[in-house]
Amino acid sequence: MSDRPYVTLSCAMSVDGHIDDLSDQRLLLSNDEDFDRVDAVRAENDAILVGANTIRRDDPRLLVRSEQRRDSRVNEGKSPHPVKVTLTESGDLNARSRFFTTGDTPKLVYAAAAVAEDTRKRLDGSATVIDVGERVNLKPLLSDVVERGVGRLMVEGGGRIHTRFLTEGVADEIHLVIAPFFVGEADAPRFVHPGSFPHTSDRRMELAEVRQIGDVVLLRYLAK
Repeated sequence: MSDRPYVTLSCAMSVDGHIDDLSDQRLLLSNDEDFDRVDAVRAENDAILVGANTIRRDDPRLLVRSEQRRDSRVNEGKSPHPVKVTLTESGDLNARSRFFTTGDTPKLVYAAAAVAEDTRKRLDGSATVIDVGERVNLKPLLSDVVERGVGRLMVEGGGRIHTRFLTEGVADEIHLVIAPFFVGEADAPRFVHPGSFPHTSDRRMELAEVRQIGDVVLLRYLAK
């Protein structure tokens, strides 16, 4: 058994690299055809991970929308939806978030030791809270999800989470969708933050696929 799952990062961004703007409304970067593609990728994975800030900001459900895909998963002996995973250093999570209230599937919260017990009380049985010590480190987290049966993990953000997976060298594949417009706001969230990345001009990723999907384009990279 591998010590971590196969990890796919999934992100849609503007031409200037932003994954959202500074308004109170969620910025739609993709289109219906691409949303269906993302749904298909979700159905292929055993778990989906997002950061706690994404839960607070976007209130995602992280479910497989297609009934046919849900049925296919059930026929394969899986739950209709992938396991939901998040990580938190602060414990600032709301049990009423759709991450916790939607989907008949396990929810896993990896929490720093200082906030683990309070997080467990706050979520009141809506998720399994795992105390991971002083800081939430990715490699022990990934090792733990493998032991829970997760062989393929899809990571849907946000920017801090994508940055950590890439800089720590625990991403295998990137699905990057480019929307045909600019956000133009310097402080708007970005796909990644500054960091020391293993892939530079001297060690390029492999471009595995380029696909036009309506007015957006999918770039699929192998990050090995």
